[in-house]
This record gives sequence, structure tokens and C-alpha cells, in this order.
Amino acid sequence: MRIGIDLGGSKIAAVALDAAGEVRQRLRRATPRHDYAGTIAAVAGLVHDLEAGAPGRTRVGVATPGAIDPGTGRLKNANSTWLIGAALHHDLAARLARPVRLANDADCFALSEARDGAAAGESPVFGVILGTGVGGGVVVNGQRLTGPNAIAGEWGHNPLPRMTAAEAPGPPCYCGRRGCIETFLSGPGLSADYAAGGGDAGVPAAAIAARADAGEAAAAAALERYVARLGRALAGVVNILDPAVIVLGGGLSNIDRLYSDLPGAMAPHVFSAHVRTDIRPPQHGDDSGVRGAARLWDADETGA
Repeated sequence: MRIGIDLGGSKIAAVALDAAGEVRQRLRRATPRHDYAGTIAAVAGLVHDLEAGAPGRTRVGVATPGAIDPGTGRLKNANSTWLIGAALHHDLAARLARPVRLANDADCFALSEARDGAAAGESPVFGVILGTGVGGGVVVNGQRLTGPNAIAGEWGHNPLPRMTAAEAPGPPCYCGRRGCIETFLSGPGLSADYAAGGGDAGVPAAAIAARADAGEAAAAAALERYVARLGRALAGVVNILDPAVIVLGGGLSNIDRLYSDLPGAMAPHVFSAHVRTDIRPPQHGDDSGVRGAARLWDADETGA
């Protein structure tokens, strides 16, 4: 058995996978926001509960917001800001009394969908998270792409490409910059843009999409702006990485219009007369990230 944990900003999801990669049990708890000790305890509790019916100790993989800094061993670049600077890897391993594998949540999502999901057999694969934050992971020939800075795929903190005068300089981002892709394309970014365009304040992304489908003008305009911006942002990824498949994940990946409208929104900004990159929904849905975390213990990920 392998356990995967997806440490999200609002919830912590956990699954137990058998040797064939099938989910045998799943649990979920609210994330103790702004409580680091509570977060460690919640993860340990989920592992304990999943192991209750399993023989012996299991291997644990954790999908994290941000990434472990190769120089310091501490977490960086997390929109769950109370985790920034924490020795998360060390502290989880100590609490669980065993080695633990950690990777960025978007990397885990991309790994899951490239191995046995929507992009199985394709390469390169770019896995996109469109949720509370915006992230990305890259898988080439079935392997996660990693680099010396542990930021491969972090497109969400590039500036939104080809900003219009109305968009510039863009909203402030938690990273200290303005106009990051994340500030426009996250769920909170879409909600803020909808409100700024005459819609109600505080409406979540799914409800905005539903209002657009029902014919509400402000919601339709906000969704049209969202698709255009996502098309520009993903075109930059295609120009650099040239992925065979882009798999969309996170809560906004459930907006059906993205799959029909994105190819046309991307095309004018891609340096090719024809864009052959497919845009696909995730096969494993909300389980993708947590399944990818469990797969950090696959033999070709660990060398074991």
C-alpha cells in the first residue's frame, strides 16, 4: 500500500493505493489554516487512519503547495503562506517516523495524468492547476521534469502576456509582484474580475460559469475575458514547451467552455500556423493530485 496526501489550502485529501494503483480508501479533512503545528498533526492523523486497516507501515507521498528549496530544505513559493519557510519535509518525516516523499502539487497532478490518466502515453505533458492558485507541472516521457531551482512549470508567477491597457499593471500578488498570471486566472481572480465588471461580489467561479450559461451579461463577459487571458498564458507555455497535451485541473477545470473555446483563444499567440496541442480534462478528477503523490514511491521515481 502507498498513501498519497494532497495538502491543499482549504482541505487535505488522502488516499491509499494498492500495488495495482487502485484506490482502496480515501479520506478528507479541512486544512487548519495558518496553523503549522495543526497542519502537521492533521496529515499524521490521516496517515494513521488509513493505516488502521493495512498490514505494516505504508510509504507516504505528499503533494504540497510550493516546493522544497534545494538549498535550504524549507518550503517556498506556497500560496498557503503559513507554510513558507517551514521545514515541512523534515517535520513530516519526524512525525511519521519514516522517510516521506514530497513534490509540488501541480507536479503530482501532471504525473498522475501522464502515467495513467488523460495524457497516458503522450509527451511532453503540461498539467495545469486552476484553483485557489495557478500552478503547473511538466512530465516528459513519463518522468517529472525537475530543475536546480525546483520551479519547473511555475507559469502562474510569470506576468500575464500581452496585457492590455485596462489590465496593466495587474492586481498585486502574494509573491510581492503585480500582474502575475495567478492574479487573473485563479478562482479568486475570476471572482474579483466579475465583481469589477458589474457582477456581485464574492461569487465563486463555478457560479459565475453557471450564470454565464444562463445568459447573464456580466458573467458571460467575465468568462470571455478569462478564456482570452488563459489562451494568451497557455500560448506562452506552448511556445516554450510544445506539449502534446495540456491537462487542466483544479476547480476551474470543470468549466466546460474552456475545452471548446481555448484552442481558438490560444491560436493567434502560438508561433505556428497550426496548433496540435490537445486541451483535456483530467481523467482522475479531484483524485489526480493525491494519486500523483502516492506515485512518488513508484520505482522509476525513487530508483528503488
